[in-house]
Amino acid sequence: MLHILATIEVAEGKRAAFLAEFHKLVPLVRAEDGCIEYTAAVDVPTAISAQGPVRDDVVMVVEKWATLDALTAHLAAPHMAEYRQRVAGLVLKVTLQILQPA
Repeated sequence: MLHILATIEVAEGKRAAFLAEFHKLVPLVRAEDGCIEYTAAVDVPTAISAQGPVRDDVVMVVEKWATLDALTAHLAAPHMAEYRQRVAGLVLKVTLQILQPA
């Protein structure tokens, strides 16, 4: 199993518009072979001292995939290409961390 943390930096003030498009995508991704988890999360302000600064223009996508092949197929899926086109004007940068259980 793989754990993926995708950090998506969006244009200032565009997080709600991005999330609207992302939520349209979620059922399609969750139906893919090998998808275990696929959800968006945003920073929550707290008084916990170890927490970094709240990022208003960042969305974290938390994913779990059964195999690397399943993840690779997901990245190449037609609905992902369509989604990337729809959010092209909203997304500034995407960074992936691909992890395995330790």
